Amino acid sequence: MVNIDEAIIARLESHGEKFEILVDPDLAADFKNPERDDVIIEDVLAVENIFKDAKKGDTAPDDSMIKVFDNTDILEVAKEIINKGHIQLTAQQKRDMQEEKRLMVINKIARESINPQTGLPHPVKRIENAMEETKVKIDPFKSVDEQVQIVLKAIKIKIPIRFEHVKVAVRLPGSVAGNAFSIISKFGKILNEEWQQDGSWIAVVEIPGGVQEDFNLKMNEISGGDAETKVI
Repeated sequence: MVNIDEAIIARLESHGEKFEILVDPDLAADFKNPERDDVIIEDVLAVENIFKDAKKGDTAPDDSMIKVFDNTDILEVAKEIINKGHIQLTAQQKRDMQEEKRLMVINKIARESINPQTGLPHPVKRIENAMEETKVKIDPFKSVDEQVQIVLKAIKIKIPIRFEHVKVAVRLPGSVAGNAFSIISKFGKILNEEWQQDGSWIAVVEIPGGVQEDFNLKMNEISGGDAETKVI
């Protein structure tokens, strides 16, 4: 539980009522982040109480919580306040969250998209430049998937780009095939596979278009240069 002297206020106003809680600023932001599911509400709160005015120490009455939340459980109400209310983040906290989310969005686009004119992935820097030129904004509280679509729509006017998955046929020596399953699963999914009479293993793998080169390099790495890959 955070030191109360370092806590900030998270506030929700609804139905003519105001509710406030004292929270750790970083953990509250993590709790609200849709990409994070490892933060528990008990760690976020500086004190397990729901206030109508935190600075005065005035506790919110039960009938007000019933009116708005249909609940008087402090932890459940606190979750609602964080997720639906306003957190008084510092300017630096907001900048840090935006930068973290921006990088996640860029990496997902670079991983899963291609230039349809060449069939090759766009370099990360090209995606970054297109985002800067179109001045597309990143919301630190929206999910990566939601914002990827917003960014794609914006940067399409600057660069040819689309999300695409490709199918790759891969042949590996039988001696390394067993270790390949977990590695391949990090890139995509195995659609079918079979063992050959010469002891080699072949498979058809579906991967994001932007990771073709990385996939080929990894297959050669684990096979000592004996892998064969081909887009089909």
